Amino acid sequence: MDIEQAKIRVSELTEQLHEHNRRYYVEDRPTISDYDYDKMLEELIRLEEAFPQLVSPDSPTQRVGGEAKNTFASVTHTVQMGSLQDVFSLDAVGEFDRRVREKAEQPAYIVEPKIDGLSVSLEYRDGQFVRGSTRGDGFVGEDVTLNLKTIRSIPLKLDEPVAYLEVRGEVYMPKKVFDSLVQRQLENEETPFKNPRNAAAGSLRQKDPKITATRRLDIFVFNIQQIEGKALASHQESLDYLKKLGFKVIPSYQRFTDIERVCEEIERIGENRNAFAYDIDGAVVKVDDFSQRETLGATSKFPRWALAFKYPPEEKTTKLLDIEINVGRTGALTPTAVFEPILLAGSTVSRAVLHNQDFIDEKGIRIGDTIVVRKAGDIIPEVVSVVEHAGNTDVYKIPEFCPSCGDKTVREEDEAVWRCINVLCPAQQRRHFIHFASRDAMDIEGLGPAMVDQLLEAGLVHSVADLYYLKKEDILGLERKKEKSADNLMAAIEKSKQNDLSRLLFGLGIRNVGQKAAMLLAQAFGEMERLFSVSAEEVSAVEGFGGIIAESVVAFFADENTRSLVDRLKDAGVNMTCSVKPASDKLAGQTFVLTGTLSAFTRSEAKERIEALGGKVSSSVSKKTSYVVAGEDAGSKLQKAQDLGITILDEAAFSRLLDEQTGR
Repeated sequence: MDIEQAKIRVSELTEQLHEHNRRYYVEDRPTISDYDYDKMLEELIRLEEAFPQLVSPDSPTQRVGGEAKNTFASVTHTVQMGSLQDVFSLDAVGEFDRRVREKAEQPAYIVEPKIDGLSVSLEYRDGQFVRGSTRGDGFVGEDVTLNLKTIRSIPLKLDEPVAYLEVRGEVYMPKKVFDSLVQRQLENEETPFKNPRNAAAGSLRQKDPKITATRRLDIFVFNIQQIEGKALASHQESLDYLKKLGFKVIPSYQRFTDIERVCEEIERIGENRNAFAYDIDGAVVKVDDFSQRETLGATSKFPRWALAFKYPPEEKTTKLLDIEINVGRTGALTPTAVFEPILLAGSTVSRAVLHNQDFIDEKGIRIGDTIVVRKAGDIIPEVVSVVEHAGNTDVYKIPEFCPSCGDKTVREEDEAVWRCINVLCPAQQRRHFIHFASRDAMDIEGLGPAMVDQLLEAGLVHSVADLYYLKKEDILGLERKKEKSADNLMAAIEKSKQNDLSRLLFGLGIRNVGQKAAMLLAQAFGEMERLFSVSAEEVSAVEGFGGIIAESVVAFFADENTRSLVDRLKDAGVNMTCSVKPASDKLAGQTFVLTGTLSAFTRSEAKERIEALGGKVSSSVSKKTSYVVAGEDAGSKLQKAQDLGITILDEAAFSRLLDEQTGR
């Protein structure tokens, strides 16, 4: 066979295999046997091996291609992958309808089951799948293109050459696949996944796509994020169009114009949730008409045109066998209930966190009690109540001495937890290293709990800064460490030096400062050195920060140990600056407060315009405020601004200011 003949045959096989993939994985109506499909695929593989120049990116053979990757590249989402407001009662659904009807005439709603999986973005150019990424924090996710290609229901080539299309979907693991996976894990004496959602997330983030391919993940697409060259007027129209393009769209969606019918559909989905072949944790209600969505707008957190109804979790009774105490990286002593195993929301559980002594006292929990357990959000086990107390026992008391180091524990006035304040406590030290090396912090591949234990036991590290002074010989001196693993760990430590300041701040474990707060802190102050001289008031001015977080930040950087630690990290070459900058700095240093109702902007749109120019938006008025933008029905914030003599902009003046700064 010459190349021209091969080209024709490759094209035929590619087209036929794509069609059979769609029929099998999307439409659930296969028209050929697995044997015949495999024979066609085998022929295509042979042809591509003989004529490698004929291999195309959308070839069915490329679904499980590529080498294992050590890291996932970051992907900044042009359109934020936001979340929906959760509601838990049908009365709240009725209230949602009332608010919608205040601004939208005769709205129609689409009701969909809420798939319990992992949200992803799929991007196509000229009809070809070019990139897939995780949701991440909604703003920045991870590039998992190769792994997504292993999901057969994701089309590599669309039925129309759309110039550009970005869709959002939910990757999930079917219940039967999950059950089989857990069984294999148990047989291999591996720790099994807790539930299908965790299994899907873990499978999609495998470093080797070939492993992901064995997990038999699936996807439902439920939204168009961006599209070029096509105008769509409604959500239903967009779903129909996605089906036409070859996507497996969210199932069983229904359109209603009556909120009572919406509520009936929510109840119907809930009553049948166990019959689905996949996990669901609720129902989603969306306004259908896109123009009405524009009118309704969004709050700073959620769109006003949609909500997620969450079903109450399943509850079961069991016997409390013991209470264990774990010491966290901040010294907090956390009690954990150990009870007779029960099956909840599709998985077996035998442990649940009891939070603190107040929680235990409130419920009068004693070892031996019969307790009620449920899964919060169908994921995290929690003790709801005590059905029957054990006889001749007292309410459990958290020990006065740390179970890890033996030092006396303390409880500060403003806290509910008991803490070990010994900075050399082995449990805290160990957890701090694990946190510092974790994926969302410094992401040091290979520095897991077992490796941390070895380094600590050998006395090679005492603070996280010591990691950057390790030598290859130190690693090779540990038990069962070979040349390759030592090289890999040293390379991972070296690579982590280039991380953004936000990752370092999160990794340092500042109390009350999570991943998002660390990012905001890094963006607000730009470099580590500035944080050693900031005041609580300056930190409080950062959007999303309150007094407690501000005090934690100031206290952390006032500690001499922090200065010593940061200096050693800096000397080792660890990056101390934030690279995530606003698109413009024309409003840099300016803080805005929005109050009242704006007619030309939603709050989120106004906030985005300000931040795109380098400005900040705060929720409270203070002496640090530069401008207060006052819309209709402005309240107490306007009065406070007048009292403080702060410049007040009406909507027209605000629009002029933005236009001037953008050169319009």
